[in-house]
Amino acid sequence: MLGIFLLSLKWRPLLYQVTAFTVAHSITLALSLYGIVSLPASIVEPLIALSIVYVAVENIITPVLKPWRVYVVFAFGLLHGMGFAGVLTELGLPRNEYVTALVAFNVGVELGQLAVIALGFFAVGLWFRQRDWYRRGIVVPASLVIALIGAYWTVERVTGWG
Repeated sequence: MLGIFLLSLKWRPLLYQVTAFTVAHSITLALSLYGIVSLPASIVEPLIALSIVYVAVENIITPVLKPWRVYVVFAFGLLHGMGFAGVLTELGLPRNEYVTALVAFNVGVELGQLAVIALGFFAVGLWFRQRDWYRRGIVVPASLVIALIGAYWTVERVTGWG
């Protein structure tokens, strides 16, 4: 979410991206939980980490938000939904509690996403996003850190190291 926030200087594009991510992960979370769609965690988890790297690298490479970003975020939301399903599946919920779990989990995820965005906004966006140096002083360094963390997670998930 921080990676999405950093390149989105205006609320509307940020809202579109967060909504796309939410809709996408809700779809695959439900489909995965009910066993309609399934990919092994050994594939999903590294792809989730790579999606974080992609968003961060895109923030570094491009100075402005591109129109396709909402579609990319939607695709990444599909992956993340499968990852979220893995977490819920590990809890061993009875099938008759899936709907309640889906709703509660999605509400929790959304509240977490909003908290991260609000934290980013109040920490740097509110004060600095209109400054000439915002991109080079905040977006690029923060995105580099996010990319490095995502790369580490990718290696960790592919190799089992860590």
